[in-house]
Amino acid sequence: MNYGDELRREIMSEGVTPLIGVFDMFSASVAAKHYDGLFVSGFGFAASHYGLPDIGFIAWPDIVAFVQRLRLAFPGRHLLVDIDDGYVDAEVACHVVEQLEMIGASGVILEDQQRPRRCGHVDGKRILPLPEYLEKLDMVLRTRRDLVVVARTDATDEDEILVRAQALAETDADVVLVDGVRSVDWIHRVRSVIGGKPLLFNQIAGGKSPRISLPELTELGVDVAIYSTPCLFAAQSAMDAALLELKGADGRLPEMTPGTVGVKESIELLERNISRHHRPNGREMAPAPA
Repeated sequence: MNYGDELRREIMSEGVTPLIGVFDMFSASVAAKHYDGLFVSGFGFAASHYGLPDIGFIAWPDIVAFVQRLRLAFPGRHLLVDIDDGYVDAEVACHVVEQLEMIGASGVILEDQQRPRRCGHVDGKRILPLPEYLEKLDMVLRTRRDLVVVARTDATDEDEILVRAQALAETDADVVLVDGVRSVDWIHRVRSVIGGKPLLFNQIAGGKSPRISLPELTELGVDVAIYSTPCLFAAQSAMDAALLELKGADGRLPEMTPGTVGVKESIELLERNISRHHRPNGREMAPAPA
């Protein structure tokens, strides 16, 4: 399967392609039950793998190893990977792109931030000079074979946002992302300067962007929507609630009721990731009864 072309066809089809942010193999297992596209979120991976905020701690070999495990478990899912600024150096960015394409990633997002980097929805971001970013992006585009490349700007100045969005749209990148876009009006403005280039919208709870449904995004001319952190934030909330309940019950586990997860339900979810349950076309088969 050519994963880059599969994602590219999906992006060019009618409607918005949703990609769900995952932070570990278990969150990916849950997300894959509901969606065909997964997003390897830098925010989530930094939190899960290192227990640190998303400010530049991620080492590229860790991301590559994670994506390799994802592809083995989910051969039929789109995998878009956040590679931040390409791990600073353009040569490193190209090396990572080659590695990710070799192991079956569908696409990458490359941003124009400079170190120290920040989550796209917080204050304090700094960006590279546009020519420097475009040179790095061009090297990545010449390195990839079929991998989808999303060109991302983290500009916050209003004039600079539009200048950069237009410049990114004029490259051979497949998709443009303006991160932290602040309103529906700004989606219109970005769409007006990028022409027919596919547009990606990033939604994150508590972030700077408005909450918009997929049908509404379709009307706005958006082609891809990434949801960076719903699994991570839900896990944090649910774990807090479960442990407070356990503490309040003096260590007695809650009674199993319909819809709750126990040993059986968890094992059934994970068994689907075993390679022998995957069809040749990449789709999963139900595991044999125990």
